[in-house]
Amino acid sequence: MQLTTKQRKFLRARAHPLKVVVTVGAKGLTEPVKEEVELALSKHELIKLKLPADDKAIKQDILETLSGGLKAAQVQLIGRVGILYRPAKKPLIVLP
Repeated sequence: MQLTTKQRKFLRARAHPLKVVVTVGAKGLTEPVKEEVELALSKHELIKLKLPADDKAIKQDILETLSGGLKAAQVQLIGRVGILYRPAKKPLIVLP
């Protein structure tokens, strides 16, 4: 899923007050983590993830793997926090 710059900016603003929903631990991207992200996306549409304190390339790879496998869009990666978005069947968030 591709987002425009305007849509990313809108989603970043919506995600700012949100709390982290899923934490990816030291073991990395395991099946239970993927299942939790899937569940959180289906319930909330827009979620924050806390990623391990590894190299930025590793964190980016984790976000790309999740977004590709779950058909979600990467909104932002800043520090250890990543933001993913996937619209629900009945969207709660209306993109501009």
